[in-house]
Amino acid sequence: MNDVKEFKQLLDEIKWLDADLSGKDFLLTWEKTIKEVQQVLYTAEALKWLHANNISAKCIDPGMAAMQSQDKSSRGRFSFISAARMLGLTVQDLDEDDFFAYEGTETVRETVNMISLLPLTDVIGIRGPLYLGAGNAYMRELAASLDEGVEKGILTQRPGIINLQCDTDHPGQAMADMLHLKHHFHSLERLAGKKITVTWVYSPGFQKPLSLTQGIIGLTTRFGMEVTLAHPEGYNLMPEVMEIASKNAKNSSGSFAVVHSMEQAFKDADVVYALSWDPYGVMEKRSALIRENDHSGLQELDRECQGQNANFKDWECTEEKLIQAGNSAALYLSDSSPHITSVSFRPYVIAAMILNNRFKEPARLLANLRKRNTKRVQEA
Repeated sequence: MNDVKEFKQLLDEIKWLDADLSGKDFLLTWEKTIKEVQQVLYTAEALKWLHANNISAKCIDPGMAAMQSQDKSSRGRFSFISAARMLGLTVQDLDEDDFFAYEGTETVRETVNMISLLPLTDVIGIRGPLYLGAGNAYMRELAASLDEGVEKGILTQRPGIINLQCDTDHPGQAMADMLHLKHHFHSLERLAGKKITVTWVYSPGFQKPLSLTQGIIGLTTRFGMEVTLAHPEGYNLMPEVMEIASKNAKNSSGSFAVVHSMEQAFKDADVVYALSWDPYGVMEKRSALIRENDHSGLQELDRECQGQNANFKDWECTEEKLIQAGNSAALYLSDSSPHITSVSFRPYVIAAMILNNRFKEPARLLANLRKRNTKRVQEA
């Protein structure tokens, strides 16, 4: 059995943080206090400890988790399903063709009415859409409709909403990456002063969202890290997120800088995170064309984007470049070839968001689960 002392230390951290997330949706990491983010991270670790020790974390019975997903991301869907099942929830996967419509409010209200027919729904996980001005806005519109449903007595309980990825942020993966960094450097406190380079890299593909990159800079800047964002000229992120990252760095005594040279960005980096995203300007154009239902315009924009990306084929994160920067020992992370360690944290992070949404005292619940000691896999 893994060290019981480790589990107790996690519970002590959660008790000390005493951040009440019950009944609160999780839409953007930077809307949460640093204590609330830390509580989710420590809860995720505690859940992983229970799983490693063959202790069931089922705490909601009966219950249901509804999932709306714009795309067929296997990692995203599997992470949410695993998280929900871990806590004892049945998963209902809602077809995006039926429920992802973003013009007007009728579809949102119909969705809420449908949910009201499922009185045991505890959480709704939403992934998408990934074009600007729609994903996070839809989640907020749904949240407002749920609040209205409760006020009018349509809903017997208010399901929590979990952002599985949208146009603005990717909370589950960003926090999973933070846990990976925590384990690599042995604590969240030791992240302060560490230099992380988040760099754009060439990809022959396109239609790459901004949300994961924005999620990473929006979160790492809150832990006192020296964050450098590197990308070719023109591959900007959302201006409001850049402002948030700068403000976070100032408040945490860290730093946030933007450079347009990989070699400069790699110098003295402790962590290199390679990502690919479409320029903010391209995303704005694509979003407008989607709203206009302009298929030919979208095809032309994609050709332009692919051609523009081809101008930066030298933006590759190679061992040679890291060696030249005197930094071959830097921790390397990438979204194109998933770093299994941080991906493996994501179901626990999502489960932690759900658990904190449903329960006011997560430390007490986790302690009771360990005390109950129900075996997840029964012994023969």
